[in-house]
Amino acid sequence: MQLTIIADTHGDHEALGSMSGEVLIHCGDVLNLFNEPWNDLVLERIDAWFGRQEFDLILCIGGNHDVELQRLSASGHKPFENAHYLEGEEYTFEGVKFFGAPWVPHLQGHAFFVEDDSLAEKWEHIPGDVDVLITHTPPYGIMDTSSAGLVLGCPHLSRKLAQLNPGVHCFGHVHKGSGVEKRDNTTFINAALVNRDYKVCRRPFVVEI
Repeated sequence: MQLTIIADTHGDHEALGSMSGEVLIHCGDVLNLFNEPWNDLVLERIDAWFGRQEFDLILCIGGNHDVELQRLSASGHKPFENAHYLEGEEYTFEGVKFFGAPWVPHLQGHAFFVEDDSLAEKWEHIPGDVDVLITHTPPYGIMDTSSAGLVLGCPHLSRKLAQLNPGVHCFGHVHKGSGVEKRDNTTFINAALVNRDYKVCRRPFVVEI
């Protein structure tokens, strides 16, 4: 199965044009917190953009910029018509188990922030037989160093990963950390696509599982 993975498009998704494949995954931050008055329109536009992509399955989670996405989800509304939205949930497709969760540490006041003493409990919901783990935050120590030298990954997520064996763990959040790293049996992908001006400057990451 071929996975096309993106994250942190921040409203600039149209720059990616048209894509095709088997599974498209968006690891959160579809919106830009600094353009909050327009984010309801951006959600409509990215949903329409999802609908133009030629994939058998599209999965999307939220990120810390996605306040409008969190509001819609909390009110019981379905955020997307053209993508499956995951918020601490699993989804199995053609025998592959995906799990997606948007939770982020450190950023009180942002979307999907969870207090440190509750993060470990959140990660306990990841199934032990997950094949593809989708989070917004990186695990601590893996492609999680910001341009200012801050280490922003989640230690609780790292500890949970020690009990798991996913083939792929994809995330975003730390733009500077964008890239791919293989550790043991897991391919880690920081799929953040934008530069410091919040413009898409990288291509999607494609991996076979």
